[in-house]
Amino acid sequence: MRVEIWTDIACPWCYVGRAGFDRGLAAFAHRDQVEVVHRSYELNPKAEQGTVPIIEAVAAQYGRTREQQVAREEQAAAMARSVGLGYRIGGRVFGNTFDVHRLLHFAKTRGLQTELMDLAFQVNFADERSVYDRETQVAIAVDAGLDEAAVREVLDDPRAFAEEVRADERLATELGAGGVPFFVLDRRYGVSGGQSAEMFTKALEQAWADRPAA
Repeated sequence: MRVEIWTDIACPWCYVGRAGFDRGLAAFAHRDQVEVVHRSYELNPKAEQGTVPIIEAVAAQYGRTREQQVAREEQAAAMARSVGLGYRIGGRVFGNTFDVHRLLHFAKTRGLQTELMDLAFQVNFADERSVYDRETQVAIAVDAGLDEAAVREVLDDPRAFAEEVRADERLATELGAGGVPFFVLDRRYGVSGGQSAEMFTKALEQAWADRPAA
């Protein structure tokens, strides 16, 4: 069975949702027969590089007051901490994630996509660094196991892996994704949002039971 997961590393619900899915998958009896494919999605493809404080930027984008956005951040932080993830409410910035997505596709060619994604989420939500900073991008890619020179070559060429990112985004549109995280099981079932581990396990069991007979 194949599970495709569309995420953006700027999305707190993706950060939490991946943890819930991982736990749900761990409790699934046929987990060794599940292929997980990570796909790209930009919540705000027109965003500039990370120079705007996250609370002000997202409040403006969605027409919320600062207080409303702080409340949503506190909700996300509580959910993250409930599954053992770190989360900073203040101090984060908002920016364009396209280069990170390009690096994630490069990491996929080296079998290191999950490792880089974990580090990107950690830096963006839990650490005192900006994931939008070029040197931070290089550092986490190297920490994930990628060659530094190759990473810099990818980042310096705006065409490198750009089509792979765009292809993922077109596919998300074709499948009806209105936001992320978006989980697609065998191209037959869709699950949206940061659900509980138990819910993901049930979805996997249902999709497995409904597979066409060989």
